[in-house]
Order: sequence, then structure tokens, then C-alpha cells
Amino acid sequence: MLAASVATFGVPAFAADEPISPIEPAKITNPGLVELGKKLYFDPRLSKSGFISCNSCHNLSMGGTDNLKTSIGHNWQQGPINSPTVLNSSLNVAQFWDGRALTLQEQAGGPIANPGEMGSTHALAIEVLRSIPEYVQEFKDVFGETKITIEEVTKAIAAFEETLVTPNSRFDKWLKGDKKALTTVELEGYELFKDSGCTACHNGSAAGGNTFQKMGVVEPYKTTNPAEGRIAVTKEEADRFNFKVPTLRNVALTYPYFHDGQATTLSDAVDVMGRIQLGKKFSPDENGKIVAFLKTLTGDQPSFALPILPPSTDKTPQPHPFD
Repeated sequence: MLAASVATFGVPAFAADEPISPIEPAKITNPGLVELGKKLYFDPRLSKSGFISCNSCHNLSMGGTDNLKTSIGHNWQQGPINSPTVLNSSLNVAQFWDGRALTLQEQAGGPIANPGEMGSTHALAIEVLRSIPEYVQEFKDVFGETKITIEEVTKAIAAFEETLVTPNSRFDKWLKGDKKALTTVELEGYELFKDSGCTACHNGSAAGGNTFQKMGVVEPYKTTNPAEGRIAVTKEEADRFNFKVPTLRNVALTYPYFHDGQATTLSDAVDVMGRIQLGKKFSPDENGKIVAFLKTLTGDQPSFALPILPPSTDKTPQPHPFD
């Protein structure tokens, strides 16, 4: 899923015997494309209101989420579902909870034209960008042409998002041989996590994100949220209430949890998952140990200079924040 702008290193052999493998740093091979994507990611002028950017719902200062139960869209509309983290999203099998976008590039175009999210259209977003000479020049430098297209916009945003990996968590350091990186309680939590069956879904370098699973295997999950899961894409009844398994990387930062944001704390999430997925009631001590382990999955957060966005011109379409 990684574009030509980013390359990753192979997973070290010493992690092969564990169900979760280390995350490796991204290596940027096309810095111009990534820099353009960073500007577009932070630019609220891609929205009709001139107020909402990609970073609004996937805030890179807040674990790549907005920490809201469901997000706030154009004209203060309540979003239908919890915003998943953008961090390590390049490791996902697909994007969105129901997997309706197969790639980051495909996902990047969705919110711009969604009336409940950024509330714009692809045509209007392109008109805005074409009215700004600095953007026209930057697109020409990167793509070799002055014509700006939505395909180029989404490719650039995806290239930036592919750099948003979070290596060097304490758990990764432990996987790589630093046996002092985790405490006894955290290690006991990891063993409980494995022994209880959590790694059947939460595995790989992202500790999730690589399969779709039914929510409520042992007992039904009760929610008022209307999202039905993967069935919305496949139209297959067997996929009803199947959701993409979320990554557990940086999970201490990405509250609240689940597609409906119902679990406000990690302890709540562990308790619910134990009961409805595994048929297991964790004791307070067991719950605390698993939570302690999960907190070791927080890696290095993205760190970079904020982009300085080029100014609008007299020809730039005006924002309409209250329409």
C-alpha cells in the first residue's frame, strides 16, 4: 500500500516468534510530494467552510484522532462514526471502519466531498487550489504539469500520511532485545493478552488493522449507532456488524474506543472486548495488567515543522462556513 514516496525496512528476524512485530521508521524517497501532501493535509480551504482540514478529525497532536465519540462535520453536523487514527494507517488492509476505501489515496478524497464532513466538492477544492499561484507552482514542481487534479491532490495527501508511522515504542524496544524496556506488570499483561486470545485479531506490526471481524462473537454488542459494518460494502449478510479490527498502536492516545466511541477508557474497552469477543470476564487485576501492556504500544509521534500555507488570492472562492 505504500506509494513510491515512502519505503520501509524489513521486520527484524528476532521478532518472528511473537504475534506482534516492530514498526520500522518510514524512509521518505519523494520529499517534494510528501511536503505538498503535508500542506494539503493541514489546509482547511479544501472544505466548504474554510475551517475543516484533514487534521481536524485526525489531529496529529492527539494521536491522529479527535478524541470525540463521533466527529464534528460541516455546519456542526454530528458524524455517524468514531474517527479512526491516521497513525500507521498505511498498514491497514483497507481504510474506514467498513473498508470501503482500499487505499489511503482513495480514502483521502472521500471526506472532501462528503456533505457531512468537509462539505465541499472535488471541483470546488480544485478551483481553490488553482487560484493560488504558489500551489500551482508546487504541483508543477512535483507532478511536472500545471493542471491540478483530484488524483494528484489525494496522491500527495496519501504520501504524507504514509510517513505517519510511530516506531520505537517501549514494546518495540522489548521486541528488539531490550528486556528492560517493559516492567514485570506490563509483561504479565502481554502474556494475558496472548493467552486470552486477543492476538487472534490484534497481530502484525500494527497490532490490528489487517482483518475484518464480527463485533460480538460470544454475546451481542449493544449500541444505538446505526453503522452496520462491512455489509455496507459487500451487501453480504454474513458481513453484518463486521468491522475492520482497529490498530492498538498508540491506543492510550486514541480514546474513546470502538466504531461508536462507546468505551471511554482503555479499562472499559478491555472489559467489553473480553466479554463479547472472548467470553472472558477479566478481574480488575487482569484488566489493569492488560491496560499496562497496551500503554507500552505508544511510539514516537510525528514531529515536523508545521507547513506555512500559501495565501489565497482575489480569485480564490470564498468559504461558506454557515451554508
